[in-house]
Order: sequence, then C-alpha cells, then structure tokens
Amino acid sequence: MSASLFTPHFKQTPYWWDAAARPVEDEQASLPSDVQVLVVGSGYTGLHAGLQTARAGMSTLIVDADELGAGCSSRNGGQVSYGVKGSFSELASKHGPQLATDLLADGVRAMDFLETFIADEGIECAWARVGRFSGAHNSRAYDAMASTLATTPKAVATEWHMVSKAEQHSEIGSDFYQGGAVFPNDAALQPAQYHAGLLQRVRSAGATTIGHCAVLTIEKAGAGYLVHTSRGPVRAGQVAIATNGYTGGVTPWLRRRVIPIGSYIIATEPFDRALADEISPHNRVMSDSRRLVFYYRLSPDRTRMIFGGRVALKETDPKMSAPRLHDAMSQIFPQLTDTGVSHSWLGFVGYTFDTLPHTGVYNGLHYAMGYCGSGVSLSSYCGAKMGRRIAGLEEADTAFDRIRFQTRPMYSGNPWFLKPAVLYYKLRDRLNF
Repeated sequence: MSASLFTPHFKQTPYWWDAAARPVEDEQASLPSDVQVLVVGSGYTGLHAGLQTARAGMSTLIVDADELGAGCSSRNGGQVSYGVKGSFSELASKHGPQLATDLLADGVRAMDFLETFIADEGIECAWARVGRFSGAHNSRAYDAMASTLATTPKAVATEWHMVSKAEQHSEIGSDFYQGGAVFPNDAALQPAQYHAGLLQRVRSAGATTIGHCAVLTIEKAGAGYLVHTSRGPVRAGQVAIATNGYTGGVTPWLRRRVIPIGSYIIATEPFDRALADEISPHNRVMSDSRRLVFYYRLSPDRTRMIFGGRVALKETDPKMSAPRLHDAMSQIFPQLTDTGVSHSWLGFVGYTFDTLPHTGVYNGLHYAMGYCGSGVSLSSYCGAKMGRRIAGLEEADTAFDRIRFQTRPMYSGNPWFLKPAVLYYKLRDRLNF
C-alpha cells in the first residue's frame, strides 16, 4: 500500500484508549510518609497485588514512573490464553512431571481466576470466551501441534481440536496456513477497559495510586524499607515489584532476569460486517506457529482488524513498524491490502530465559513478572497471589514460586542478542522451516 496507508486521523496511541479514558491523576498529590505496602508498577500485576492488600486492611500505595497503566496492561492485543509456554514433555524434562503438571494447572487456574474476577466485580471490558485459532505455517508445524496436544495429560489439558487445510475456511478467511488448532475456551477482552475497571476497584478498596512517581532507590531500613521516589521518600513495611517488561536499574537482580521485547500492533480503519464474517467466522482470537509469531483479532465491535507482532530488529517508531505489520497482515488476508491503518503503537513484553513467569521474594522484595506474552490472565493471577502472600492470606502459592529465576552471563537488562535472534528466526520463517 502507498503513502495512503494511514487514515487522516491516524494516532500513535493504542486503539483501546479511544473507548477507555486514561486515568485521572492529581499531579499535586503528596505521598504518604509511611505505608504498610508499597507496590512498584500499576499494571495488572501491581493493581491485583494492591487490591488484595488493601482489602486485607493494609495501607497500600501503588506508584508508577509513567501514567497509571500506560504500559502493556492497556496496550496488549486483548487476547487471553491459558498462557504457560512449553509442552508437558518439555516442561517435564526440565522440572519433572509433578512440577510440569502444576505449572500447566496454574495456567488453567489463571484463566478461571480472571473470568471469575471480572464477573464478580462487574467490570465491563468486552470479556468473551471466543476461542483461539492457531494457524500452522507448514505441514510439519501442523503435525507437531497435533502431537503435542494429544500427549498432554488430561488433568491439565484444555479443550482443543485440529482443523485441516481443507476445513480451514470454517475458522479463518485465509489460505495462508496449512490448517491449525482451535482452542474453544480461549478468550478476548478490551484491555484498557479491564485496567480502568481494576483501577477503580483498587481505589475503592482504599489504596493510594500515584502516577509519574518514579522509584529511585529502595533501601533496607530496620524491619522495612525507605523508598526514595521522584516525589519524595516513603517508608514501607513491605515492597512489591510489579514492573515486568519495564523493569529497570532500581532492581538490578530482577533486571538481569527479564528481557524487554517490543511488540507492535496496528488497528485498521473500519470495514463492513460481511468482510469481518469472512475473515473470522467465529470471532476467534488468532495466532500462528511461526517463530516470530503474529497475533490478531477483530475489534470487540467487529469493525477493525487488530494485528500485532515483532517486526523490527530493534525498537522503532510505531509509524515505521505500521507498514511492516500491514504487509504481514495482507499476506494472511489479501482482502485487507487496501484497508488503511488508524492506530499504531507498541509496548514492552517481559520475557524470561526459560519462557515461564516467576514469582517469589528476593532480598525481602516481593516480585511477580515474566509472562512472556501471555500476561492478561497470568499477571492478574500472579499479582493477586503476590498480594495474598504479602497480606499473610491463604492460597498465596503458585508453581511459579518453585522454579529458579535464571539469567545469563553478560546480561544486565539490555537484550543485545535480540537482533541476531530475530534475524535467525526471520530466516527460518521465510524458508518455511
């Protein structure tokens, strides 16, 4: 598509923000001098942690270096899966069959937790169990999908069925794939509306939330901590780190274990319902088996395509990534070749070296992070579990507490290895390997 790719009112902000007003903040608000709990990070993880501690009667402060919820919690693709990466056999070979079972079971619990929470709290965020179609980019990928799913123990298996190339149009209006797998219980939501509803519940519970308040240092001070922020010092009994893909130098041990990876998303201009029905007959969320995975779905009102993926060797301007995403989208859906782009944005996903989330305590600091692109359900679940642990409540443990949080030599938070890795995987995908 030519220079007319961008619509007249093109925005470099998330499409989701159009229907979810950004949080109103009091820039002059003063910090409390003392709190029982200070949470660093105001995404799903931090808010769920703070909700648990506030409802347990603990004075709770949640701070963020940016606007509240400005990270991936209001930027993600709105796809909700069971989330734990790796097949049972892969996880069992690394961690043993029992822990592998427990890890996968926590992925199932995370989805159920999120659905129950949204229903119980009455949060309006377009939640729906629409199901997922995962396309196989070649026949080997199709066979691998089928084999992996068939060997997953029934105790942790989720519902699935394979769709052949010949049957593919019943799920997706594209000839790009060689069939794929359908997961009927995966879900979708409007991520910014979910964040806004969660933030409102946290504030109603009595927690204090302050954006544009960067944490500068965290010092041990007696039985608690002295936390220096850009808006003044705070004494805190306990501190929780919920920064995920935005983890910085204030917590160097965690920074060495989280890999920030930029993920880019576009939203198209509106198109008619007949085209939407052709592209996605069942309104599924969608992804594929390529190493550099693309993920996409229709908007909640079924008028636009929301299309995301990793399309840059290094972080770049969303206006530069938009044409690349549009090209990738058009390869899958030639019907959208002449459809313009109304929004383009990016956010940072928190990956880990073992592609698993991690929760726990290090040097007295609580943490939960590393959701590897499946953070909507896992961050909500792990954040709530972290908050329960801080508050001394029951049912605070997860299987993610029991795995070693790995790093690598020469890694300090700058993912210098991403460019060669992206080039390698891009070549493999291009060769259809």
